[in-house]
Amino acid sequence: MFTLNCKGRMLVIDQPIVMGIINVTPDSFYSGSRKTVVDEVLRQAEKMIGEGAAILDIGGQSTRPGSEDIGMEGELARVIPAIEAIKMRLPESTISIDTYYSRVALEAVSAGACMVNDISSGTLDNQMIPTVAALNVPYIAMHMKGTPKTMNDFAHYEDVTLEVLDFFIKKVEECREAGIKDVIVDVGFGFAKTIAHNFTLLKNLSIFKILEKPLLVGLSRKATIYKTLGTSPEEALNGTTVLNTIALQHGASILRVHDVKEAVEAVKLTRELQVG
Repeated sequence: MFTLNCKGRMLVIDQPIVMGIINVTPDSFYSGSRKTVVDEVLRQAEKMIGEGAAILDIGGQSTRPGSEDIGMEGELARVIPAIEAIKMRLPESTISIDTYYSRVALEAVSAGACMVNDISSGTLDNQMIPTVAALNVPYIAMHMKGTPKTMNDFAHYEDVTLEVLDFFIKKVEECREAGIKDVIVDVGFGFAKTIAHNFTLLKNLSIFKILEKPLLVGLSRKATIYKTLGTSPEEALNGTTVLNTIALQHGASILRVHDVKEAVEAVKLTRELQVG
């Protein structure tokens, strides 16, 4: 069991939970997740909470391979109104801000977010880790090499599992020394990883339990699924559920998904299997 202190509210993870993805962008790789108007964001947030999402993850720019950085100001203009609107409509909701900018993290938490999800683990902004420590909120640290635009050029490993594990042994200690109390680990499926790397990490996911941190898995509708199946992101829900189920069996604590209902069902069924 894990507990996360979300600005004074305790989020207890005594069984796996689901994080719903809300992309306040016009260019997310999965068209169904693109929400660019506050009313659309609110409808999606209400739907996800109703379906059982424990966390809403709000992002303001695409981080798909090859994507361009829209800049900090552009990101702020997208995410802050969305977070404020969600907190006004759904004051009990738990909101995560998906950003690698420390200033966006700071302003998002001020607007109502209570968790920071950083794909770069502080490598793209050296003020991120001290900022999160000062904010005293949970921190999702993800493994990535390079930037979203360049990461495919860095998908080279002698042993992807051991190299990612070594990264997190050091990163978790760095966060502890900085004063971050709650760290969540995300191995970074699809970020500077080939399809083969992703399947290897999924197969070996249970190894990361030695870090004694919650494991977040983000496989939803990614290329590992749709390219393997020869389909598209829009047709990748069934494959997502299959891999999410495998991730749950290997120790995933949080599923980050576009489709909350199906992920919650996977959690319930996998839980029954384990309890029984």
